[in-house]
Amino acid sequence: MKSRWVDRDAEAMVALGAKSGIAPDLALRVYTTRLLGGDPKLVLHGGGNTSLKTRMGDRFGQDVEVLRVKSSGSDMAALEPEGLVAVRLSPMRQLRALDDIDDEELVRIERANLIDPAAPNPSVEMMLHAFLPQKYIDHTHATAVLSLIDQPDGEKKCADAFGGRLAFVPYLMPGFGLAKKATEVFEQVKPADGLILSKHGIVTFGDNAREAYERMIEMVTLAEDFIARNHRNAIVATLWHDLEPVAAVAPIVRGACSQKDEKTDGAWRRLVLEFRSNPTVLSALQADLARLSDGGVVTPDHTIRTKNWPLVLPHPEAGKLDVFARSSHEAADAFIVRYRDYFVRHNARVGGVKHELDPLPRVVLVQGLGLFGLGRSKQDAVIAADIAEAWVEGVAGAEAIGRFESISEAEMFDCEYWPLEQAKLGARKQLPLEGQIVAVTGAGGAIGTATARAFAAAGADVALLDVNLSAATERANAIGATALPLACDVTDAASVAAAFDKIAEYFGGVDIVVSNAGAAWQGRIGEVAEDVLRKSFELNFYGHQRVAQAAVKIMLAQGTGGCLLFNVSKQAVNPGPNFGPYGIPKAAALALMRQYALDYGSDGIRANAVNADRIRSGLLTKEMIAQRSKARGLSEKDYMSGNLLGREVTAEDVAQAFLHQALALKTTADVTTVDGGNIAAAMR
Repeated sequence: MKSRWVDRDAEAMVALGAKSGIAPDLALRVYTTRLLGGDPKLVLHGGGNTSLKTRMGDRFGQDVEVLRVKSSGSDMAALEPEGLVAVRLSPMRQLRALDDIDDEELVRIERANLIDPAAPNPSVEMMLHAFLPQKYIDHTHATAVLSLIDQPDGEKKCADAFGGRLAFVPYLMPGFGLAKKATEVFEQVKPADGLILSKHGIVTFGDNAREAYERMIEMVTLAEDFIARNHRNAIVATLWHDLEPVAAVAPIVRGACSQKDEKTDGAWRRLVLEFRSNPTVLSALQADLARLSDGGVVTPDHTIRTKNWPLVLPHPEAGKLDVFARSSHEAADAFIVRYRDYFVRHNARVGGVKHELDPLPRVVLVQGLGLFGLGRSKQDAVIAADIAEAWVEGVAGAEAIGRFESISEAEMFDCEYWPLEQAKLGARKQLPLEGQIVAVTGAGGAIGTATARAFAAAGADVALLDVNLSAATERANAIGATALPLACDVTDAASVAAAFDKIAEYFGGVDIVVSNAGAAWQGRIGEVAEDVLRKSFELNFYGHQRVAQAAVKIMLAQGTGGCLLFNVSKQAVNPGPNFGPYGIPKAAALALMRQYALDYGSDGIRANAVNADRIRSGLLTKEMIAQRSKARGLSEKDYMSGNLLGREVTAEDVAQAFLHQALALKTTADVTTVDGGNIAAAMR
């Protein structure tokens, strides 16, 4: 491992901080924290922590000694100065005289001594940083170090690797007890460079930011070198032949790892997927997988993201998806039974005071194919997959030099259900479409964009499909980093199939489809050219069929129902003059929606439509508004607000109608009219 310290960058950080009144020692603490956080072989997603002991003025202008320590769960790679919360140091050190302290009481004391009462909670490892005397302290969960210490003889291997430069601290659960024990070991051994926290991670320290940081890099390099010197021959990955592709496998995995909502009929608890595969992963899937998968996490910090063991599935042999689906559901059901038994046993051990978390897997290993991370959002799934890859690498390293050994099941439970660990995830309101995947066609246009935004705001992960990829990309970027833009021409069956394969590969499946792509052709029906009518049918009818057909294929593989939503337009029920080439295919699309509702209701797949009128968009352009106004003998203003309410209807209004239909779990074959009131276009 190489140091990423650059003098020029460090000086720039100090200069930038000076403009905001930030002292050089704090600026450099931020700089090295980001360096540590930017390397996934050191820390992942809110893990690890750093600190600085310094002086600063409190709210009363008094100069006090403080500990600046990373806030709980914050991302080291993106840390800002305020992410190093300031706590009065002297009261924290006095706590060492206590034999033990309740977690809630400790948090109250910590918060009472914050310089800024509104600051977030300090790291759960804060007391370790407070009790140790060094000015700068770094703590990571470096993968190479974990391979070294997750062993039956981890202490001996550390002595061989580090030559006594790091003191070894026996495993204790993170928190107050570990802080006291680590400090006792430090005072007895007086190590020059840091500590090894057994089954947990590594601590280095120094008099300045660079010294602490580069000691961390040096120690991790020593661990890497030790593994390289003592490495037994690794298993060479044998490529499985004739496997089903990820796009076919992912929806089955996702469906198996879903759970019916016990309170709401028709609702499911669903998760989003992230797929990973590389030679290390594929080799791990051929090792002693039963033993290793039951072995536990490589560091307790990971359990809140991945649970304590993965779901293991057999290889998906080509042409036998039904066999794979059956095996997947059986294995997932067994996982849930095992997790609930694990919870009941250990909850009884601690007095029955805990509340069970959801029992669904967060990591799935598919032999021959790779691994999936699962989460309530795409971002959560990415985090789980990142940690799963680190687990694979850490376990592979441990097995290469010995035998992987984690903490006990009871210790894993204590970490998983420790309130201070759970607090790292932050309190977040559960949104109605959390865990659901939505695909919107015509997403580059006004209605498609508004619809994608509305569903994302309701908690869904969204794929934005449009024939214009640049437009879809621009809209996706505005929604967020995990929104997926895709080029899709709904008049081309291959383009639609490819787009939905990519959705399945990226998210794991699809739950809601808003079939919105369309365009308007005009002309008196008895005089319009046949090729014009055929073009309109290809887009405004067959386009809907192709999209719905691709979506239903995935929904059936998932087995958790779904929702098809169609933009059929007012023209489907109340045709306008000279608008037959557009209205007739839309009427056919309305019949198509009803047929899907009829044919797939028994599979839990709902089909509904929105009947909207006069929405400013790429379809209803300024030129089109002028033409339609003239055809009806109205001014443009009167045309756009020509409804019972006298109000112009917007793309956002249509988006909310689609969202309402998606949430109405007991409504299918419905047409919702969004036109401000037009009796001639009313369904009944």
